[in-house]
Amino acid sequence: MSVNEPVVLAVTGMTCAACAARIEKKLNKIDGVSATVNYATSKATVSGVGTATEVATFIKTIEDLGYGAVAPKIEDGESTAEIATEAHLIDIRLRLIVSAFCAVPVMLMSMIRPLQFDGWQWVSLVLAIPVAFWGAAPFHRSAWRNARHGATRMDTLVSLGVIAAMSWSLWALIFGNAGAIGMKMNMSLFPRSTSMGDMAHDEIYLEVATTLVAFLLAGRYFEIRSRRRAGAALRSLLNLGSKEATLWRDGVETLIPIGALGVGEIFVARPGETIATDGIVIDGQSAVDRSMVTGESIPIEISVGDAVTGGTLNANGRLLVRATRIGRDTVLSQMARLVEKAQDGKAPIQRLADRVSAVFVPIVMSLSLATLVTWLVVTGDTQRAFQAAVSVLVIACPCALGLATPVALLVGTSRAAREGIIIKGAHVLEATRGIDTIVFDKTGTLTTGMMTLQHVDEIVPEYLSAVMAVEMQSEHPIARAVVNGLRDRGVVSTALVEEFVNIPGVGVSALVNGQLIMIGRSTTQHDSVVTVVEAIVDGRVVVRFDVSDQIKPTAAAIVAELRTLGVRPMIVSGDATGPVHAVAKQVGIDVSETRSDVLPADKLRIVNELQASGASVAMVGDGVNDAAALVAADLGIAMGTGTDAAMEAGDLTIVSGDLAVVPKALALSRRTLRIIRANLFWAFAYNVAALPLAIAGLMNPVLAGLAMALSSAFVVANSLRLRR
Repeated sequence: MSVNEPVVLAVTGMTCAACAARIEKKLNKIDGVSATVNYATSKATVSGVGTATEVATFIKTIEDLGYGAVAPKIEDGESTAEIATEAHLIDIRLRLIVSAFCAVPVMLMSMIRPLQFDGWQWVSLVLAIPVAFWGAAPFHRSAWRNARHGATRMDTLVSLGVIAAMSWSLWALIFGNAGAIGMKMNMSLFPRSTSMGDMAHDEIYLEVATTLVAFLLAGRYFEIRSRRRAGAALRSLLNLGSKEATLWRDGVETLIPIGALGVGEIFVARPGETIATDGIVIDGQSAVDRSMVTGESIPIEISVGDAVTGGTLNANGRLLVRATRIGRDTVLSQMARLVEKAQDGKAPIQRLADRVSAVFVPIVMSLSLATLVTWLVVTGDTQRAFQAAVSVLVIACPCALGLATPVALLVGTSRAAREGIIIKGAHVLEATRGIDTIVFDKTGTLTTGMMTLQHVDEIVPEYLSAVMAVEMQSEHPIARAVVNGLRDRGVVSTALVEEFVNIPGVGVSALVNGQLIMIGRSTTQHDSVVTVVEAIVDGRVVVRFDVSDQIKPTAAAIVAELRTLGVRPMIVSGDATGPVHAVAKQVGIDVSETRSDVLPADKLRIVNELQASGASVAMVGDGVNDAAALVAADLGIAMGTGTDAAMEAGDLTIVSGDLAVVPKALALSRRTLRIIRANLFWAFAYNVAALPLAIAGLMNPVLAGLAMALSSAFVVANSLRLRR
C-alpha cells in the first residue's frame, strides 16, 4: 500500500456530529496520521498509511471508542458503506414501529382514567418493557459510550429519563401500592407529601418512558434517512460508469467485469453503449455525446488517436479503445472524489441541538441530582424528593428539541414535493439566507438540453426530400434533429440513397438520383447558440438548417427577477465560448459574467473563489460535471431534467426543470427555516419555564411527561402550518 494513498473506512454507530469529531480527534493523535471523518457520509479518510497493519490499528482505535469500522476493497467500498447505513435505517425503523405500537395504549391508559381497567398498570408494564429496554437500546448504548469517555449528549438525558421513569415505576408496582388491582393514576398537580421513611408509592410513569422513546426514534429515523440521501450523489456518479467491458483480443470479443480490465488492454465500444473507461481510440470513428461529463450540448466527432472518457455515450460508430486509466484514476472517479471533498464542512441546522446539549445535558443532570439531595435534606420526604428529581429529568428531556428540525423538514419537503421541488436537508434552509450570487450552468439549465430544428431555409425547395433521405442514414444527433424536425413539418422522403459516406468532423455525403449531396456544418458559424447545417449540390447551398439547443422560455424573466432581488447572475459552462456568450446575451447576463470551456474541477474552483471573495453562492446545474460545484456551493439547485448525479448532489432539485420555480423554492425554504427556528426557540423556552416548577416540586413526573408530550405536539402542530 502506498504511503500517500488514503484509506477510506466505513464507520458505523455515529449518532451526531460530535461522534465524528471524537473519532477524528483520536485518529489524528496517531503519529504521522492525518484523518478526517465525514458524518454525512459515515466515512473516515486516513492519510499517511504505511502498511496494512496500520489499517487494522485504525479500525481498533475506532472500535475502542465504541463505534464500528470496515476497511472495504476499493471496488466495493461504496456498497459496503451503503449496506451498513441501510441496515441501521431498517433497525431504527423496526424499533420505531414496535415502540409506537406499544407506547400509544400505555399513554392512553395513563392519561385517561376511564381506560384504567383493573390491572391496567400491569398491562402497561408488559407493553413498556420492550420499549424501555429494546426500543431505547440505541440511546442507552450511546449514553454508555459517551459516559465511558466523560461526555454527555442528548442521548444521555433520554437514557437517564427512561431509566428513572422505569425504575420508579417498577419500585412502585412491586414494593408500593401502585400494583394493587383497581389502582387509579393520581393526576394531581401538586405531588402528595409522605412522612419520612414512608415508601407508599401509588404512581407509575410508564407513559413517560414509552412516549419519549417513540418520539425520539421518529426524529432519529428521519435524520438517518436524510443523511443517507446525502451520500447518493457519489453512488449516482459511480453508477454512470460501466459495470462490464467487451475485451478485444486477437479479434475475439469477450464480455468481462470492468474490474478485470487492465491498463493497455483493448475494449470495444458499440453504438449506443457507454464507453467503459478512459482510453485512446485505435480504430473506428463516431460521434460521442459528452454532455453527461462536460456539459457540451453537441456530440464530438472522434476518430483514431482521440481520447475518450469513461461514462460518455458512443452515439453511432463502433470503436476499438485502448484503456489508459481504470478504477480510481478515471475522470469519473476523480469527479466522485471531488463531490465527496466538497461535502466536508457543511453544518446543517439540526446539529444545533447536539451542540447545545453538550452544555444543556450536564446542567440538567446536575440540577436533577441537586434537587434530589435538597429535597431529602430539607424535608426528608423520599417520594417528593424522587418525584422532583425525576420531574427535572423528564421535563427537560429534549424530545421537542429533537423533533424541532426533522418534523418541520418532513412537512416542508412534502409540501415542496407537491410543488415539484425536492429539498435534501436542513442545511438547504440555512443556505437560502443571504444568497447574493447565482451561477448557472448553460446546457439543460438555461437551455432545454435537446437539439431541435429551429429553421429551414429552402433555397432550392425540390432538394428538401433528397436531403432528408440522406440525413435519415445518419445516427448523428444533429441529423436526428433535422429528420425529426422535417417530419414535424410534414416532409416525407422515399428517395433511394447510394454510396452513403460519413466524414467525421465534417458531415455526410451520398448519391440521390445520381446527384452528390454533401451535408455538414457551415464554415461561417457565428457567436450564436444556433448550429448552422448546409446541404450542398454542385458547389452551391440548396438547403440550410438552423439547429440549436433552445433557450428555456422563462430564462430571461427569471434572470431579470433575480437582478431585482439583488442577486448577481453568472454562467459557468463546459460548452464553447460562442454558444455561452449567445445564451448570456439572450437571457440578459453580461458576457463578462460568463466562463466557458471549463472542466468539472474548474467549476468547483470558480465556486470556491467566489465564496473566498465573500459571495454567498447558489449553483444551478443539471450535469455530472456540475455535481462537485453543486455540493460546494452555499446552495446547490439541480434541474430535474438533468442527470441523477446532479439531482443527488444538489440541495434543491427542480423536478420540472422550470427556472420559474427557483424563486418559489427559495421562498418555501426560507419559510421552513423560520418554522424550524420557532420550534427550536419554543423547545428551549419550554425547558427554561418548566424547569423551575419541577425543581420546586410543583409538578409531578406524570404531568411533566404530559407537558413534555404537549411541547412535542406544539412543535408538530407548528410544523404542520407549512402544509398551507
